[in-house]
Amino acid sequence: MATTGLTGSTKTDLARVTETLEMIAPRWSAWVLMTLKAQPLRYTEVKQALPWLHDGQLHPRLSKLCDSGLVERNRYSSQHVTYGLTSRGTALIPVLRALRVWGDTYLEPGAFDPDGFTAHQQQVEDALVLLTPRHTTAILWALRVRDTASAKAVAAEAMPDYPLSAVYPPLDRLAADGLIEKEENTFTLSASGSGLAPVYTQLSAWAAGRPIAEARHHPVWAPAPGPAQYEGSSFATTRPEPATARRPAPSAPAARAQPVTWRSGEMFSDRIPARPVPTAAGPRR
Repeated sequence: MATTGLTGSTKTDLARVTETLEMIAPRWSAWVLMTLKAQPLRYTEVKQALPWLHDGQLHPRLSKLCDSGLVERNRYSSQHVTYGLTSRGTALIPVLRALRVWGDTYLEPGAFDPDGFTAHQQQVEDALVLLTPRHTTAILWALRVRDTASAKAVAAEAMPDYPLSAVYPPLDRLAADGLIEKEENTFTLSASGSGLAPVYTQLSAWAAGRPIAEARHHPVWAPAPGPAQYEGSSFATTRPEPATARRPAPSAPAARAQPVTWRSGEMFSDRIPARPVPTAAGPRR
């Protein structure tokens, strides 16, 4: 990541958060992590739980997550290999929950795809798509620090190694996505941009190896504004059930617990009560 004008520990913190987002952003990574949340599984069992992924998609994703230290591969014999979350992978689950809560609160309802892509998983995927383009996090952090800033000031803080003209495309994209607001040549965080506080604070704590409970003391993003808080948030939207039910996974071997098979609303163990849908339009998908 390019150096930024943000100073001291904030710069290091930002680099860690950006690296973490890049680690979990590739499509289906969050699905794999949630599938392994309950227990280690054999490759065939992971494939049964995510039947729409071909070997050419699933195997590279598992390998990448192993390389990242989020998943571990245990080989007991040539015929018995399992994949399970490491302690770091397990500690990342609350971060995925924070992404889901933010998506439920601020993203517009989206269509379900034919494979039964359910609401909560889709929210996590869409949130990552919005947050992972280059310079996004640096710009959002710069606006969080400065409150209101010109394009020149944002560029100096978030993209000091680039010409001023380079800051306009990401600013325009963030404004189109609804994460920032533009008035003439000044920019500020929108409600949905400010609502990312729980996501960024928990990402920061995880990336630094600190307990998630310390997230609320983040020097830039705490105290978290807006309705979305940490675990136990009561904010979610009531979503329609998918028009096409998810294909059931084949039965697991009798000797093992049946692998997780995702259904609508089952991405996380906690039940989310209904809330009114926000009146203001959220970021585009």
